Amino acid sequence: MVKVFTAVAADTEGGIPSLSLDVHSVPCALGKGGVIAATDKREGDGRSPAGRWPIRYVFYRPDRVAPPQTALKLVPLSPDDGWSDDPAAPDYNTHVKLPYVPSHEKLWRDDHVYDVIVVLGHNDDPPVPGMGSAIFFHLARPDYSGTEGCVAVAISDMLEFLREAQPGDEVEIR
Repeated sequence: MVKVFTAVAADTEGGIPSLSLDVHSVPCALGKGGVIAATDKREGDGRSPAGRWPIRYVFYRPDRVAPPQTALKLVPLSPDDGWSDDPAAPDYNTHVKLPYVPSHEKLWRDDHVYDVIVVLGHNDDPPVPGMGSAIFFHLARPDYSGTEGCVAVAISDMLEFLREAQPGDEVEIR
């Protein structure tokens, strides 16, 4: 049975978005531009795409966090990991190794938001150029400021999520 973890945008001005975990909800951050229908999502718009996205696998920074307890596939990050965000590149919206000439996002960051990254199956089967890339579930900044389109939570909530999540589960954004 597929379990769906739902991230819901705030329904009041100044309200905080939340993510459902088991029987309770935790604060989360969503796209700084809000939530948008997946068919209207565009590269670089800062919006989170509404819909149900399968969990693909989990990256983690082995120099900062121990391998999380999870039934999901774990992949240790290294400094040469990136993600293609160039709609003109043949490997748009996929994991790439650096150096990489087309536009890309570095996954090995100085801040801590990518210490744990859950790769979500948005626009990946197959990727449609320009419809959004690198929609992840990752760690939130301390102030829960908006993301570039991802879902983000505190490290303790991420670790709880990873203990609960099973292969085949999904994250819903609405």
